[in-house]
Amino acid sequence: MDMPVLENARTAGHLSGRVAVVTGSTSGIGLGIARALAGAGADVVLNGLGDRRDIDRACEDLSNESGVKVIFDDANLADPVEARNLIVRSVWKFGKVDILVNNAGVQHVNQIENFPDEKWDTIIALNLSAAFHTIKASFGAMKANNFGRIINVASAHGLVASPFKSAYVAAKHGVIGLTKTVALEGAEFGVTCNAICPGYVWTPLVENQIDSTAMARGLTREEVIRDVLLAAQPTKRFAETEEIAALAVFLASDSGKSITGAALPIDGGWTAH
Repeated sequence: MDMPVLENARTAGHLSGRVAVVTGSTSGIGLGIARALAGAGADVVLNGLGDRRDIDRACEDLSNESGVKVIFDDANLADPVEARNLIVRSVWKFGKVDILVNNAGVQHVNQIENFPDEKWDTIIALNLSAAFHTIKASFGAMKANNFGRIINVASAHGLVASPFKSAYVAAKHGVIGLTKTVALEGAEFGVTCNAICPGYVWTPLVENQIDSTAMARGLTREEVIRDVLLAAQPTKRFAETEEIAALAVFLASDSGKSITGAALPIDGGWTAH
């Protein structure tokens, strides 16, 4: 993250003394959010997939950059017990969870008549059900503490649909419904819940989509980027992880206390159509 963005995150956040759990945070958007939260003063629990040496290095780098505690938990969020235990272990380590960012996700692109059942189940489990389980495990304590910030990373696909993404679109629409319900339940207890809805952000997940979309539609990579991925984004550019992270820090701060139940697009105008 460049220094102006990091300084903005620090100024907006004032998150010293807060503890944040960020799922799917070993790369891409999740890692960007974790870095910004750490830069704003929060201790952070990373979670996700990847080479353990790279993950340990990321924890060390974030801690050195920001002066906060950063640890890693390898919970498999497709397993409801593990999803809940991620919160339990985080509380055991830090004493509380103030900020929960549900970012973990997976994608598969295929025609619905050929969509593998196991892919559907995995996408729903990781993109939607995992958020339910982590929220359920942390919500009671947040209410008791009269403070909580739950941020669900949904997608523009939580607001509009695209072909060949039945499971992902269904899951992300579900995340927004979950967000609204949790916001209403937490409103009188100082607990907010919001969804960030990115358009296309240049991440490993999007990079992996390019080839699968090209195969599904019979297009070249360049055609997928121009005519599929960025076709709906009037800005004709990929969003950057730092943009998503800056909004997450704002929502996690005291400045975001009156924003709850919102689905906030960062999509270059995609859903303005």
